[in-house]
Amino acid sequence: QVQLVESGGGVVQAGGSQRLSCAASGRPFSSLHMGWFRQAPGKEREFVAAIRRSATYTLYADSVKGRFIISRDNAKNMVYLQMNSLRPEDTAVYYCAASGGSWGGRTDQYDYWGQGTQVTVSS
Repeated sequence: QVQLVESGGGVVQAGGSQRLSCAASGRPFSSLHMGWFRQAPGKEREFVAAIRRSATYTLYADSVKGRFIISRDNAKNMVYLQMNSLRPEDTAVYYCAASGGSWGGRTDQYDYWGQGTQVTVSS
C-alpha cells in the first residue's frame, strides 16, 4: 500500500502562485510514477500533470501547460506542483496519485490516491 498526503492548498488571487506538495510512504518512492489531478464541483476528475519515476519525462494537460510545473524529489519521497498565473477556473480539489505500472493522463492508470487539497482562486 501507498499512502499519499497532499498539502499546500488554500485561497490565492488570480495571477498568483501556489505550490502543492505530496508526501508518499509505504513503497519505494522511486518505483512510482506520480501524477496530479483535479476535480471542480460538478465536474469529473481531470488530469493536470504527471512525472515518470525517474523524472525523465513530464506530461501536462493543455489547460495548464506553460503555467504549472511538476517535479519530484526521490530522496524526500515528495512530488510537487508549482502553479503560476493561476486563474479562477483552476479552482478545484487537487489530488496526488501514484502508479506502480503504467504512466499517463488517465485516472485508471493510477493505483493510489490522496485525500485531496482545496485550491481556490479568487478573481
